[in-house]
Amino acid sequence: MRILLGGLLTSLVLWALPVHGQVSDAQIVALVEALRLAAPTTTTEEDGLYSPWKIKPSNIPRWSRLCIGEELTPEQFVADLTKARHILVCVMEDVLRREYPLSDNDEALAVRRAAAWWVAGDPSLYNAGEIALYTRKVLDLYQNLRAYPGDFVPNREANK
Repeated sequence: MRILLGGLLTSLVLWALPVHGQVSDAQIVALVEALRLAAPTTTTEEDGLYSPWKIKPSNIPRWSRLCIGEELTPEQFVADLTKARHILVCVMEDVLRREYPLSDNDEALAVRRAAAWWVAGDPSLYNAGEIALYTRKVLDLYQNLRAYPGDFVPNREANK
């Protein structure tokens, strides 16, 4: 009986405590969209990067295999933006969840660190040189998307 009461009391205490560092689906979707909106408007021929998110082709097979169990080519990735978005939400969910505690549960800092990981592969560079400009841009876009979620249109023609 004591074990049952102890377990119940522990559950109630844990339930009542504020949860720090939790990442919602809306936050992840906003981050992925902010990364897309912050991407340069170049062509694959100019930069060698694929999709509206400007992804290195070497990442696409690995990320798609990890997230959907199917290895996509860069061309397949670009051809299905819904599948691409799903894969990127999967990837960035892991990144954002990892960056939250490393940012002392500061959402803005976690987003900037995730954006630095995205662009440079190193979240600690979020405040360095040109990367700092990029991470601030991503954060601004992210905050706007979070403040006005109804304005999000995933397949806008202008951003393809």
